[in-house]
Amino acid sequence: MPAAISSGPFLVDSHCHLDFPDYAGTVDAVVARAADAGVGVCLSIGTELKRFPGVKAVAEKFPNVWCSVGVHPHESEKELLDDAAALIREAAHPKVVGIGETGLDYYYEHSPREPQQKNFRSHIAAARRTGLPVIVHTRDADDDTIAILRDEMGQGAFTGLIHCFTGTQKLADASLELGLYISVSGIATFKNSQALRDVIKTVPLERLLVETDAPFLAPVPYRGKTNEPAFVVHTARMLAELKGVTEDALAAATTGNFFRLFSKVQRPA
Repeated sequence: MPAAISSGPFLVDSHCHLDFPDYAGTVDAVVARAADAGVGVCLSIGTELKRFPGVKAVAEKFPNVWCSVGVHPHESEKELLDDAAALIREAAHPKVVGIGETGLDYYYEHSPREPQQKNFRSHIAAARRTGLPVIVHTRDADDDTIAILRDEMGQGAFTGLIHCFTGTQKLADASLELGLYISVSGIATFKNSQALRDVIKTVPLERLLVETDAPFLAPVPYRGKTNEPAFVVHTARMLAELKGVTEDALAAATTGNFFRLFSKVQRPA
């Protein structure tokens, strides 16, 4: 682990997209800036199976970058899964530590709802089979997300998190009840996100993670710019203030939560 992050608690960016074209030719610098900012581990998330080789290549290049395999709900119609087999096969790779992102997006509905729901269940089946956590994307779909999570949990336990949480108190409570974690992105730093902060304030510290969703959703003071893992420190700072703890305590808690959930990740030396 770089010296810049070896002396105290470090942060983890639990959700970014380092294979995206926004970082073409600059990934080395992006990862280096993250380390300089005290971000010890990045989890780069899969969104399409056809692009997964690129996701995997970035994770293979850096010892502190890991990845997940999955089909984003936007891509569900184009990459409709018959079952969990393709995900399970890719999850055998030593750098693949999560399943997703998957879930339901009824805001954009780039894919019809039925393929989204079918793929969501296939991802949960893969999570259950592999023991890896499922990474859930949900937008304007709280009720169906809760219903599917509850139904699937009844068929056999699995672990996971709601990434980039922007949902209601109802979704937060149901997720916590099911044993899931909640990940907070830069959206929570936006001036108009007070209602979201009110919900996050009720989530126990031992169930929180932090993320960027980079290259999207840069936190204040970088809102509107290309996001990157180094910027997760600003979300963490806001979250520490919201929870009434020190920044070191927030880093220690969220990083500990990450390694508890993503148990396949090797903690930096």
